[in-house]
Amino acid sequence: MFNALTGLNQQVGNFPGVTVDKKTGYTRISEQLEATLIDLPGTYSLYPRRADEWVSYKVLLNQDKTIKPEMVVLVADASNLKRNLLFCSQIIDLKIPVVVALSMMDLAKKNGTQIDIEGLEKELGVMVVTVNPRKDKGIPQLKKAIEQTIKQTKRPTPKDFIDSMQLAAVPVKAIQQIFPSLPDYAAIHYLINHENFDFDAQMQDRIEQIEIDAAFNPTKTQAEEILQRYGHIKQIMQQSVVETTPQQRAMQTEKIDTILLHRKWGYAILLIVLFLLFQSVFWVAHYPMDGIEWVFGKLGGWLTHNLPIVWWSDLLINGVVAGLSGIMVFIPQIMILFGLITLLEDTGYMARISFLTDKLMRKVGLNGKSVMPMISGFACAVPAIMSARNIENKKERLLTILITPLMSCSARLPVYTILIALVIPSKLYLGFLSLQGLVMMFLYFFGTAMAMAVSWIMKWFIQSTERSFFILELPVYRGPRWKNVITTMIEKAKIFILDAGKIIMVISLLLWALSNYGPKEAMQKVTAEHEALIQQHPEQKDELNKNYKTALLQHSYAGTLGKAIEPIIRPLGYDWKIGIALITSFAAREVFVGTMATLYSVGEDATESSNTLRQKMTAAKRADGSSVYDLATGLSLMIFYVLAMQCMSTLAVVKRETRSWKWPFIQLCYMTGLAYLMSWLVYQLFK
Repeated sequence: MFNALTGLNQQVGNFPGVTVDKKTGYTRISEQLEATLIDLPGTYSLYPRRADEWVSYKVLLNQDKTIKPEMVVLVADASNLKRNLLFCSQIIDLKIPVVVALSMMDLAKKNGTQIDIEGLEKELGVMVVTVNPRKDKGIPQLKKAIEQTIKQTKRPTPKDFIDSMQLAAVPVKAIQQIFPSLPDYAAIHYLINHENFDFDAQMQDRIEQIEIDAAFNPTKTQAEEILQRYGHIKQIMQQSVVETTPQQRAMQTEKIDTILLHRKWGYAILLIVLFLLFQSVFWVAHYPMDGIEWVFGKLGGWLTHNLPIVWWSDLLINGVVAGLSGIMVFIPQIMILFGLITLLEDTGYMARISFLTDKLMRKVGLNGKSVMPMISGFACAVPAIMSARNIENKKERLLTILITPLMSCSARLPVYTILIALVIPSKLYLGFLSLQGLVMMFLYFFGTAMAMAVSWIMKWFIQSTERSFFILELPVYRGPRWKNVITTMIEKAKIFILDAGKIIMVISLLLWALSNYGPKEAMQKVTAEHEALIQQHPEQKDELNKNYKTALLQHSYAGTLGKAIEPIIRPLGYDWKIGIALITSFAAREVFVGTMATLYSVGEDATESSNTLRQKMTAAKRADGSSVYDLATGLSLMIFYVLAMQCMSTLAVVKRETRSWKWPFIQLCYMTGLAYLMSWLVYQLFK
C-alpha cells in the first residue's frame, strides 16, 4: 500500500517485522492536496510488547517528537476482519481521523465471506474503501476518501467503542485536567504507559499519584476494555459481515500446510528448497559472470595496448577498470539470490520456515521469531539486526542480535564465489549436483550452525526471568508478484553498485596509490639494484623487469602494511596481499575482491592485462614456488570470512540497537577470535 501510494520500492514481506521503523514518502492526493505519508510498523493492538510496536504506539499517542499524525490510513485484512477491528476501534477512539483500507477482499470472497461496505462504514463511523495494492486497484478511491476525511466533506457519524468513564472515570478526569484536550481513551493509555513517555520526573510523579489515589489497576482496565470492544465488534460483524462456517472454509492453504509443515516431510522439503536456492546461484549465474569477466578482460587488454605508458593510464587500467570488474562480475549472483528469497517471501513460505525451526531455536536460547532476522541476515546484517525488534523477549532479542552477523550476508557472496572458483573443481555428481554449489551451501550452513552453537553457549551467561512465547500469523499462500521480484532484483543490484561499489572504487583507487608509491629511500634502493642487475644480465631483462615490479609492490606503502601483519596471519596460510585485503574489507566484506583486483593488476605486464582476476590469482606463487591459493588456504580464507566481523556498519547498528558499546565490542572480539581459531584448524587439516 505504501509503495502504491508513494511510488517507492520499500521492502515488503508476508511476515511480521519487515517494517521495524518509520518509512516516509510523499504522495499527491489530488491536484490541491499533497501529503507526507509515514509507514508505521504493523501491530494488532495499542498495547505494545515488541520494540517495533512501540514505534507505532508513540506516534499514535502523540509521544513522537518528530511526527504528529493528522490522520490514519488503516490497512485491514478483510479475510480476518474481526481481529483487525480491535486495533481499528482503538485508533477511532483516539479521535484521530481514520480511513479504513480493506484489503484481501478476493481472499475473503474465496472463503465465502461477504462484507457490507456501507453498513461497515455506518457501524464504524469512518470511511471504508476496498483496495488491492498488489494490482493497483482502489487507490484513486482511497485518495478520494482521504481528501474527504481530511477536509471533512464526507464523514459518517463518529462512534465510541468503549465507555472510558465506566472503566476509569476518576483517573481519566484527573489526567484531562493536566492535558485538557486529551481524549478519554488516550487518557487511559497515559495512565497505563506514562513510564515509557518522555515526561519529566515531576510529571511522572503527578500521574503516578493519580493512579494511587484512584486505585487504578492497569491489567483489570485493559481486560475490561478488550471485553467491551469485542462485544461491540461482535455486533458489527453480525450487522455487516456474513461468514461461512469453519467446516465450509477448508482453504487451499491448509491443504498445502499439511505437507509443507509435516513433522518429518516439512524439514526435508525445507532442506531441498535451500539446496535448490544455493545451487541456482551457481547454475544460473555461471554464464553471465563468465561473460562479464571476458568483457573486462578484453577491455583491460585493449586499453593496455592502445594507451600511452603514463601514470594516468596505469590508474585507469589497474585502478578504475580493475575495481569496476570486481563490482560488476558478482551482480548476476546477487540478483539471483535476492530474486529467489523474494519469491519465498511473496508466496508465504518464509513464515513457515519460522514455524518449522521454532523447536530448534528454543534449544539454543532463541525462538521461531529469531529466524526472520537470521534469514534476513543472508541479505544484510544491518536491517536484519533492526528487524530483531519484533522479538518481545529481551534476552532472545539480544542473542539474535549477537549471532545474526554469523549468517552469510550478500557481501560475502563475491568472496565465496572467487575462492570457490579458485580451489574447488567444477565437478558434477549424479549429472546435476554441482560440487561448487555444495561447497557454497556448506558455507551458509556452517555459519548458521556456528550461530546456533554461539547462542547455546551465550544463553548460559545472559540471564533473564522473562517468559518467552511464539505466536505467529501464517499468511495464506499466494502467487508471487513477478513485478515485485524483478523490482527487488534490480533494486538490490543498484544498491550493490551504488553503495558497495562506491566503497570498492574508493578503496581500489587508494590501494592503487599505496601500491605504486612508497618510502623514497626504499623505492630508490630497489630501482638501483634493478638497474645494476640489468647491466650484469641484459639477456634476462624480461624476467628481471617482472621481479622489479614485484619488488616495487612489496616495498610500497601497501606492501609495507601487508608485510607488517604477515607474521600474525601466516599460521592461517595467508600472505601479505591477503593481509591487506583483510584490513580493507573491514569497511565492507566485498572490498576483498576489489583489493585483490587492484593488487594483482599493479605491476603486471601487457601480456597479463587481459587475464581475469581468477587467472591472476591462480597464477600467484609464494617465494618457494608453491601456489598461494591452494586448497588449504582457500578453505581457510572462506571459513575466516564466514565467521569474522568484517563490517563497520554492523557494529554501528548493534551499538544503536543495544544502546551500549559493550555488546558490539564483545561481538567483534568473539567473532574475530572464532574466525582465527577455525581458520587455523582448517588450514592445518588440509595443508
